[in-house]
Amino acid sequence: MSLTITIDGVKCTAEAGQYITDVAKANNIYIPTLCNLEGIKPKGSCRVCTCIVNGRQMAACSTPVADGMVVENKTTELEDIRKVLVEVLFAEGNHFCPGCERSGSCELQALGYKYKTKVTGMGFDYKFPNRAIDASHEKILIDYNRCILCKRCIRSIKTDDGKSIFAFKKRGNKVIINVDPELASQLTDEKAQLAMDNCPVGAIIRKGKGFDVPIGRRQYDCTPIGSDIENNDGGTK
Repeated sequence: MSLTITIDGVKCTAEAGQYITDVAKANNIYIPTLCNLEGIKPKGSCRVCTCIVNGRQMAACSTPVADGMVVENKTTELEDIRKVLVEVLFAEGNHFCPGCERSGSCELQALGYKYKTKVTGMGFDYKFPNRAIDASHEKILIDYNRCILCKRCIRSIKTDDGKSIFAFKKRGNKVIINVDPELASQLTDEKAQLAMDNCPVGAIIRKGKGFDVPIGRRQYDCTPIGSDIENNDGGTK
């Protein structure tokens, strides 16, 4: 069933069951997100995609379209909200970009440049939490300093019989991504690479593998995020 919605004044044709971010992408309208992953059911974890939908703030990645829906994506209010969210993610973790394997291909870093974030700009100080690095698994390394709890790994990486290799552990501000060691031992090289590629930051690193693309020629080194809807030229996802 075809529907019509309006995003930033642009009338867009949509299909029932689509989410706002899907329709926006199909119409070359960029809505930023860190937790959304094409082909995986959305969870609205990061809220960076927050838009004003029929006058209310809603997560675009998890909001299904409705006929006649009016979406505001580019307003000063929304840009301020997104900037704050990105700054908080930098402030509460240990994102040392110059020494990160994903520098240049990191979606959080790219959004930091897009919004010209400064951790002290909105009154947030670095927390410098004492977080571990889990190198106990054969195929992957988990760096909790970089994890933004987006749930991409939980939702996208499964065993052949559908079991989740990643899951949340603990609660509140102590929650972390837990890796089941027995299930992680079933990871193939391909799934380990997929886990790394699906992570928007550098929290999951595949062991025993070097850089595919050198610094300076990576995904966001030359083309800022959002300037191309696909934005996949020159680097990894």
